[in-house]
Amino acid sequence: MAELRSQWGSKVGFVLAASGSAIGLGNIVFFSANAYKYGGGAFYIPYIVAFCVLGIPIMLMELVLGAHTGKAFPQSLYRIGRRPAEFIGWWGVLNATVICMYYVAILAWVLGMFIGSMKGLWNTAPVTSGAFGSLALPNPFGYFFEMLGSWDTLWYVAIVWALNLLIVLRGARSIESATRFLVPLMWLCMVALIVRGVSLPNGEQGAYLLFSPNFTVMADPEVWKGAFSQMFFTLSLGFGIMTAYASYLPKKSDQVHNAATICFLNCSFEFIAGLAVFSLLFAFSVVPKASTLSMMFFVVPQGIAKLPHFVVGFGMLFFFLLFIAGLTSSISLVEAFVASILDKFRWRRKKAVLVVALSSMLGSMCFALPHVVDPTLASNGTLGLTLLDLFDHWSFSYGLLIVGFFECLIIGWVFGAHKLREIINRDSTLDVGWWWDALIKVVNPVIIAVVIGWGIWTEVRDGLYGASFTVKGIPWLSWFAFGAWFFFTTGLALVFTFWRTYREERG
Repeated sequence: MAELRSQWGSKVGFVLAASGSAIGLGNIVFFSANAYKYGGGAFYIPYIVAFCVLGIPIMLMELVLGAHTGKAFPQSLYRIGRRPAEFIGWWGVLNATVICMYYVAILAWVLGMFIGSMKGLWNTAPVTSGAFGSLALPNPFGYFFEMLGSWDTLWYVAIVWALNLLIVLRGARSIESATRFLVPLMWLCMVALIVRGVSLPNGEQGAYLLFSPNFTVMADPEVWKGAFSQMFFTLSLGFGIMTAYASYLPKKSDQVHNAATICFLNCSFEFIAGLAVFSLLFAFSVVPKASTLSMMFFVVPQGIAKLPHFVVGFGMLFFFLLFIAGLTSSISLVEAFVASILDKFRWRRKKAVLVVALSSMLGSMCFALPHVVDPTLASNGTLGLTLLDLFDHWSFSYGLLIVGFFECLIIGWVFGAHKLREIINRDSTLDVGWWWDALIKVVNPVIIAVVIGWGIWTEVRDGLYGASFTVKGIPWLSWFAFGAWFFFTTGLALVFTFWRTYREERG
């Protein structure tokens, strides 16, 4: 006998869980890095355009899809477009699982830096021992690469996966219980970071820089590509997460209100995170790099190390904030895959969670492999970090956009955007107009296709991503990463799609 499907205990619990999924590592550091790279306040304009044109409409679409069908991403699409649509659903969930694997590896490094904050991370003496000993790197660089070249990182991966397993094991109720505690705590930690950053000498100048636009950069297509790609990642769109979470809601739910609340909570957190990071960096004249990992592990800790007081406590607070923000996102990535398996194969939840967690943990350990391939650090240093860089390029830069493109076409043209809009307006206090149909059917597919096309053109022009990485004895690693990502997502999606039929089709 199949288990009863999970249900949220309350609407507040659902909103906290969904916003916790959307608020993650990228909100705290990636947005700040992009804002600096793309002209400070000028980045807000394409970001707000992406938020209004792409973010809220697709969020609404994914929520209604889950709530109306009561199923996770693959089966909800199957009910609209049968097997071809189901394939897109599985492809999206499997692409999200790749992201989950390396996301947990990054969380494991965050855990290692949190532990390091209590001991040697803030020492000024260069680190000269271990795999990168010949370089004598100053902290925080030294501590990070010392940790990266240590097998301890695999233990940290196991700890993070154990936490994910425990939280997801009981379904929506256990996720709700965890996020009711973690999400408010995340906001409190961020407020503490803002207060400390702005109160530093010249800290307020960082806020001024963040909101001072350099409009000349807006002519660069990369700025718009960055904004639209960021919107998918920051709102957890194209992962199958929001559809899975919404499937635990009653059908008669006000999804317009839910979508708006989740989007505004996420983007508000992103804005105040930018304020905290910019004020801290400006106070100590630290120049940020447009990379999530460098901002997270090097640049912001550099600023923290220069604080006149409370360095250890403030450093622990920063990495604790990163950890809980990342954990709320990782549990949603796990749940999206688990919910899809439960719908298709009718397993018991405990079995599905164990299979997903244990198999994905092996993938995460590959991304945390401490084998040194470049002791000079001309590229990524270790095999694990190199693999993470390569897989992230395909799953993040292309995978999420591909899923968004096809789900817009399936909803817009196969099911009919006007039909879904009628379902939306049936239970919403605020009616959605014809403009939503146009965004889903035409505007968003065209925008996403242009962004993907631009990326492919640069790939052809500049060569396959990662081909220049220094990995001795493995010159074909960039092609291996692309092939492994493609066959994992496409091959397994075909297997899951055609392995067996859904119960309703057999009936």
